[in-house]
Amino acid sequence: MLKSLRKQEGFTLIELMIVVAIIGILAAIAIPNFMQYQAKSKQSEAKGNLAGIYTSNVAFFGDNNYYTDSFSAMGFVVASTGSQRYSYRISTVTLAGTSATACPASAITTAGLTGTIPATTGFTAGASGNIDGDTTCDTWTLDDRKTMTNTINDVTS
Repeated sequence: MLKSLRKQEGFTLIELMIVVAIIGILAAIAIPNFMQYQAKSKQSEAKGNLAGIYTSNVAFFGDNNYYTDSFSAMGFVVASTGSQRYSYRISTVTLAGTSATACPASAITTAGLTGTIPATTGFTAGASGNIDGDTTCDTWTLDDRKTMTNTINDVTS
């Protein structure tokens, strides 16, 4: 009996091929879902920075009784980590902060940025960036009523 146990060493080629095939099937299912979740998490940069612009501009309005389109006047600065995916805009003023040249801040004009700033009636800020490497720009807007809209969704396109 001890002699027969010594002859059984390792796995057969068929057993190894079955395991590799199962791993391949699981990876084929999981990787596309992972990529979509990763792209959705990148959108949090735009949401967070637009919320910061909103807070800064509302605070500026409290002091001056009008909204501004000057990021420096309201005290808003994009963190300079070097990995910004979006550029930001209020009216015609652009705040650089993106390394993606495929989606310039001028693309935000299609997102509904209208109106003259400074004004006492309100403001609309926008963010545009390419988060998954295709030709579609992910575009968000946020107005003075704190209405955030994903006007062009790069994750689902």
